[in-house]
Amino acid sequence: MRKLLLSFIFVGLFYSFQAQTLPCKQLVLEKMKLANSYFLTKWPDPTQTIVTNKTRPSNLWTRGTYYEGLMQLYNLTQDAILLKYAVDWGTFHQWQPTYTGTVATRIADNQCCGQTYVELYQLEPTRNERIATMQNSIDAMVNSNKANDWWWVDAVHMAMPVFAKFGVVKNDNKYYEKMYDLYNYTKNLAKGVGLYNTADSLWYRDSTYLPPKKSPNGLPVYWSRGNGWIFSALTRTLDVLPLTCPHREEYLTTFRQMAGKLIRLQRTDGYWNVNLGDPNDYGGKETSGTVFFTYGLAWGINHNLLDSATYYPYVVKAWNGLVNDALHTNGSLGWMQSSGSKPADGQPLSYDKLADFEDFGLGGFLLAGSEVYRLAKDSNTITRVENQTNNEFQLSAYPNPFSESVRINLTPTTKDTNLFILNTIGQQVYRSQTENNQSETIIWDGNTSDGNQLPNGIYLILEQNKIQKQMVKVILRR
Repeated sequence: MRKLLLSFIFVGLFYSFQAQTLPCKQLVLEKMKLANSYFLTKWPDPTQTIVTNKTRPSNLWTRGTYYEGLMQLYNLTQDAILLKYAVDWGTFHQWQPTYTGTVATRIADNQCCGQTYVELYQLEPTRNERIATMQNSIDAMVNSNKANDWWWVDAVHMAMPVFAKFGVVKNDNKYYEKMYDLYNYTKNLAKGVGLYNTADSLWYRDSTYLPPKKSPNGLPVYWSRGNGWIFSALTRTLDVLPLTCPHREEYLTTFRQMAGKLIRLQRTDGYWNVNLGDPNDYGGKETSGTVFFTYGLAWGINHNLLDSATYYPYVVKAWNGLVNDALHTNGSLGWMQSSGSKPADGQPLSYDKLADFEDFGLGGFLLAGSEVYRLAKDSNTITRVENQTNNEFQLSAYPNPFSESVRINLTPTTKDTNLFILNTIGQQVYRSQTENNQSETIIWDGNTSDGNQLPNGIYLILEQNKIQKQMVKVILRR
């Protein structure tokens, strides 16, 4: 009897421990591929129009969000099929914004596809046609004084990273400054008060949800996916901004404020309710907000901007909840709220009910998976990541993108600190080790440790010792 009791205790402890850890990288990637394969099987032609209650072009914002995730999956796998799918999509649409063709547009939804256009341009920087028309739209906004375009929070996700990416590829602060003007309107100026409630560290979807608007239970309406749009926008923007970029610290402060609030609102099953202000306003699992929160939290840990000891358990709970309770064996995703603007839209949700658009939620799932993959361990051994933050442990790279060489500035805290440079599938291409714990600069010329020239693309610079790590993404563009 005692032996049987010990067996039950061991099994219980094992599953309790397993529930608090991430699967290995291979298993994370398998789930990402499963979900994406489902979508590619359903949509083999990237040019096919989207038909729901009406017909829409396939560079719609919902599909643009999907391609954000697809590009992350491509970065991890280097699968030429995925790259071709994206390039064929952009080529068919002549690299133009949604709906307006060569006519400049200020509508954020129409600019969402530009995020992927720019990323595909960065892979082949001689292909100027991939950004030319979108740049006309962005430049028209940069050169105007109008700044009230982003009156709803979804817009920040759709367009803010486009401005950030143009700032990077053109190496011009004017894109960052206009981006801030537009963002600042949303955050602080809309209807005289802004959509960000600093007291709650959460956002109202648009001005119609500002007080005195309440949920049926008399509580605030903080739409989960709306906050997910903002959280992912900050994540994708911070991911590419140079450390010296104007207003970066404000973005980072808001990102951290939101992160601290979000973990206090996570459900025990790993999800977030559709109304973050009222758990009883259509309360229950909801996937679209959850994927974006998971993405941002994991990214923050990976970039040493969020304390791993604090935030890692919430990422684990969220990812395991998504793959165990939302991801079907065929790759579709349940508990996904359809397109809309408030908690009531698309209700009721269920495991078997599919959203009207399956693409934007999948894009968020792939974004989340890409950062969970980087956070997870390499082997099937289940171990917990302890990534302690330290303000003195610093890493930066400039210029970025670079063509001849990049200056890597690092401030190690121990003598055993290593600098690794990895390609997007995790293969080490360069390594250096510090001889002391003093600040130093390493000049990297885009070659391997053996002196072999590397192809254009995205590379990850990783500074790591036994207890800390920090990562910076750079783009080689000869």
